[in-house]
Amino acid sequence: MPPDSSPPFTHSRASLPPFHQQVPAPPSQGALEKLPKWAICIPLVIQWLWLGARHGSLTLPTVANPRITAGGMVGEGKLEYFAGMGPVARAATARYCAVRVEEGLSSAALQTALDEAALAFPVVAKPDLGLCGHGVRRVDSFAELRHYIDHFPRGETVVLQDYLPQEGEAGIFYARDPGTGEGRVIGLALREFPRVTGDGVRTLRALIAADRRARQGVGSRWHECIHDAHRVPAPGEVVRLSTIGSTRVGGLYLDGEALITPELTRAIDAVARDMPDFHFGRFDVRFDSLRELASGRGFSIMEVNGAGSEAIQAWDPGTPLLRGFAMIFAKQRLLFEIASARRRAGARPLSLLALARLNLRQQRLIARYPASN
Repeated sequence: MPPDSSPPFTHSRASLPPFHQQVPAPPSQGALEKLPKWAICIPLVIQWLWLGARHGSLTLPTVANPRITAGGMVGEGKLEYFAGMGPVARAATARYCAVRVEEGLSSAALQTALDEAALAFPVVAKPDLGLCGHGVRRVDSFAELRHYIDHFPRGETVVLQDYLPQEGEAGIFYARDPGTGEGRVIGLALREFPRVTGDGVRTLRALIAADRRARQGVGSRWHECIHDAHRVPAPGEVVRLSTIGSTRVGGLYLDGEALITPELTRAIDAVARDMPDFHFGRFDVRFDSLRELASGRGFSIMEVNGAGSEAIQAWDPGTPLLRGFAMIFAKQRLLFEIASARRRAGARPLSLLALARLNLRQQRLIARYPASN
């Protein structure tokens, strides 16, 4: 909804730590989650084909953000978004450095990169070219970082970034109206990390096995649970199971539309306008308080995503199926409208073949990354 029609933020739970206690317990599984992926994709592909025919290009969204590879549809690196940031956007972004992984990369060179960026452990190591949290790991020591680097594909780039300890994580969706030039927050998704609560009797392994979401990440070659599976958590002890909050590892997405206020919109718009030709995408942020987030303060950007950003708030278990699809359809329709305006300004979409090559390279790399944790 437009920022001037957003409901006031009245959630009294906003001041209650920790974050997972600030939001009500949702249903265990939502309408979209119950559908197989192919059933979700069919109507979205049909709409994409219709929009492509209407606008004269199936790959039109690749120009939504003209200075980013494929507009951020696929194949772009995290560093591309960071590179164009001005002082406002940089100040809101967690510190980071980039390490090119080559044969013979010395520990001294790795330490120098950390020192120059003023990074201290723990840090988050992640691929520059990533997807859905693949390869994202919290590393607590230089030895762990060295092991990660040694198992990373040669010739590719690792991003090392401050580990942000805040429990709150959100994906804030931004779009700049192609007609008026007005920047808007068009959606907000709160991420809940997979976690279990101890009862003083069952081991962590048993608690995970009994939780549908928690057990999604267990046994996957793409994700590692770093906790001792035989430990018995104390009664009421909450054990967070993952550095990342992706549904791939049992995370939960909640619709945070009530947090979209004029103050938050102004803060995000200021960041987006400090990035050249950024018109559509999602800012992934960490924060301490829902109230502070709604007021446009107290958040740190972890990364930015472009035209390929999903309307993940539609996966809120409390969202009815038709409303969920309507949210995704609206996102795709707006994406084409913004890209059409960029094309009129002179940008040229990629070919289908070029887009397919970018996707193939990304998928091949994901299969080679170290497991996330």
